[in-house]
Amino acid sequence: MLFSMPLLPRLQLFEFLDQPWLPEPLRRGETDYLRVVLDRLRPYDGVAPQLAELLRTAGTDRIVDLCSGAGGPWRTLLPALRAVHGQAEVVLTDLHPTPGQALPPGVHYRDTPVDATRIPEELAGVRTLFEGLHHFPPEQARALLADAAARRVPFAAFELTQRTLPYILVQCLLIGPLVWGFTLLIRPVRWWRLALTYLVPILPLLILWDGVVSSLRTYAPEDLERLTTGLGGDGYRWSSGVHRVQGMAITYLIGQPV
Repeated sequence: MLFSMPLLPRLQLFEFLDQPWLPEPLRRGETDYLRVVLDRLRPYDGVAPQLAELLRTAGTDRIVDLCSGAGGPWRTLLPALRAVHGQAEVVLTDLHPTPGQALPPGVHYRDTPVDATRIPEELAGVRTLFEGLHHFPPEQARALLADAAARRVPFAAFELTQRTLPYILVQCLLIGPLVWGFTLLIRPVRWWRLALTYLVPILPLLILWDGVVSSLRTYAPEDLERLTTGLGGDGYRWSSGVHRVQGMAITYLIGQPV
């Protein structure tokens, strides 16, 4: 299995999507591609029972999603979550928010920037982070996690990427064809998206770079154990690991008050 392969050294390289100067068509092109991939593959629907349990133990119906991009997995995940926790609702947040997405009932996109390391007091609820923890270097990631533990807020992070050579080789082979294929499913059709994908393939190259860098920045379970050591003391419990869903390996980190 890919996640049992030897890990490559973790490298905090830059991703284009993190850069405030990235032109809006390129930012939108990448986030729209990621949105369609999540909508079609639905890799995170299976974590609904875990999230429902966190909501139940926290005594809340609200999830505050961090680094939400174009909406993350919530178009399919919220209906799956409501099947086991009927009143669940989600507030999407991002440092570079992209509101106006087609979202299911119960999902609201906060249109003002939110720094995941400085969550406003009014954003109370279970915190989630999908494909986002790797964006933060260790000191910032630990501060983000320490804040959840200090406020005794349940926290859940999930990542599909792997820091192994076989996984990265597969990315190099498949991301280009996947971008060419999934772009045809993105609506509405935009001339600039087609031009930047098929005529001058800037978007496939940008997505490939960010995908490989995401893998090289990914925290494995042993990294997550080091990041969370001592956070929250005896009153807060952390657990991490990897499980497989539909042939995909998902690394998870769960934190909750005892």
